[in-house]
Amino acid sequence: MPRGVAATAARRCPACGRARPIRSCLARDARCGGGVQPTLRIRSIRATALDIPLHAPFGISGGAQAAANNVLVAVELSDGTRGHGEAAPLPPYNGETQADARAALQAAQPWLANCAAADWRAIGREFARRSRIRSGSARCALETALLDALTRREQVPLWKFFGGAGTTLETDMTVTTGTADEAAVAARAIRRRRIRVIKVKIGGAGGPRRDLARLVAIRDVAPRAPLVLDGNAGLSRRAAGQLVRLLAAEGIRPALLEQWLPKDDLAGMRALREQSGWLVAADEAVCTAADVRRIARARAADVVNIKLMKSGVAEALDLAAAARAAGLGLMIG
Repeated sequence: MPRGVAATAARRCPACGRARPIRSCLARDARCGGGVQPTLRIRSIRATALDIPLHAPFGISGGAQAAANNVLVAVELSDGTRGHGEAAPLPPYNGETQADARAALQAAQPWLANCAAADWRAIGREFARRSRIRSGSARCALETALLDALTRREQVPLWKFFGGAGTTLETDMTVTTGTADEAAVAARAIRRRRIRVIKVKIGGAGGPRRDLARLVAIRDVAPRAPLVLDGNAGLSRRAAGQLVRLLAAEGIRPALLEQWLPKDDLAGMRALREQSGWLVAADEAVCTAADVRRIARARAADVVNIKLMKSGVAEALDLAAAARAAGLGLMIG
């Protein structure tokens, strides 16, 4: 056996004790605590309000907000290592508020004390089970704070902890609800930043014809930009059908229709896919791996949107695995 192979085979993961490359355990095995000493425990956790004014209101079909009313989570482990996470609830998106996130985190403080930090996956699941209010962003903040502390303790970058190998990624920028003129201004600003894909929030006041005017204005400014049209579950079947017809007549072919219909209308989502011939993404309809399987069985979407703030980190990993197994595409955020 080559020397390097023998050396690798002899190493054991300090968390699970198995003779396998530690990095393999870190990246792939949910049963492994992550290559950290299992005796590290949670000493304290704090949740404080973090209010960040926005340059402009962020509007979606369910409403708008002028500030990001977030929650900063600070975790300290038994050896003094600290980690931070942030909850970013968006009430117009799913109803979760800053107060909800803080309440869920504060209620968890007694049972979190002295938990083994390496069990961050199990802690996240238990947090979700015990929470009596909507708390996806709070779960994300807690898991992120634990991961931040654990990886700082081991001096391993978070991207490497998850086995990441990519060096680049493509993102989009969002044009929020508003007027056609405002949409054109926003699209120009996005182009100046050399961002290729534009996400457009639709379904606001004014109905499909106002959305069409906004999309025409964006097309005139950025004719080659792929457009992701995000309804945030705010359109009826009738409005969705009308907008599809208007877009087709105008020669606008979106790259993706993201959650136009209410999250429980899987039959409508399937009909939208079949009648438009365009790709459909599920967002509000997908918060767990079980939701992915439900979407796949109903043939309600081609793509699922993973948001850490609605699912937390551990559930997002499971959700991604379920989507790949079902042959569905992924978008993050």
